[in-house]
Amino acid sequence: MKKNLFLLLLLLSVKMVKADEGMWLPYLLGQQTYADMVKRGLKLSKEQLYSINKSSIKDAIIIFGGGCTGEIVSNEGLIFTNHHCGYGAIAAASSVQNNYLRDGFYARSKQEEIPAKGLSVQFLVRVEDVTAKVDEAIKGTTLNDRAPKLQAVYGDIVKAATEGNGYEAKVVPMFKGNQYLLFVYERYTDVRLVGTPPENVGKFGGDTDNWEWPRHTGDFSVFRVYGNASGKPAEYAASNVPLKPKHFLPVSIKGVKENDYAMIFGYPGGTNRYETSYGVKLKTDVENPR
Repeated sequence: MKKNLFLLLLLLSVKMVKADEGMWLPYLLGQQTYADMVKRGLKLSKEQLYSINKSSIKDAIIIFGGGCTGEIVSNEGLIFTNHHCGYGAIAAASSVQNNYLRDGFYARSKQEEIPAKGLSVQFLVRVEDVTAKVDEAIKGTTLNDRAPKLQAVYGDIVKAATEGNGYEAKVVPMFKGNQYLLFVYERYTDVRLVGTPPENVGKFGGDTDNWEWPRHTGDFSVFRVYGNASGKPAEYAASNVPLKPKHFLPVSIKGVKENDYAMIFGYPGGTNRYETSYGVKLKTDVENPR
């Protein structure tokens, strides 16, 4: 998520007045925040950002591997992600004879794409507020009993959401445990390497450059996700076909202009935007006084 600004600058050709900060769940995007985004130049509706019943941007933003962000950018399952996110798969595909990590690689056809063993991507199916169920289960519990009760109710909720459909799910406490959300995902395991720059481009500057802006590295790699003939997840097979996603992000080659609207949409993420004064004091006085 943190380094996909360039891609989204290309994708969202709308105007803004000034930069703003904040991290927002599209599922919980409030009217005031949305109105402020529109004021700055956003030309997408809330439903275009996140929708359960219709295709939306959330269907094109994936969890890549262990927690990186990827974007679907074609109707044939093409994925853009960071070079460091694909690093392990690129290294695994390399050999002494074909050192793709050192020299780079680009498949000239789908037949040349390299299976990335052990790599998977997850699509968000839906988000559901399960606060009432969790609160009911832990009502009246002591502090010592709370953790096992939480784990038990999490398990019940996840089981109900995934039974018989092949989905994966997890319950996440939000806002210091004041709200609980269920995230349901569909995982695809047939992912193939399509292209990568050489390491001296993709990893230029290493982690020193990773947290700087503007960045000086070509930190990208390209993959493709495959499914079976019905478009469902399947283990690698030569008969699998490129996934036709519910939504993909169109890539513009027109470039960007000053004041074009830009935002970041992806994984992973954490924020303490609503931290209490006690939490702020803990950070400034104890955890990070510098």
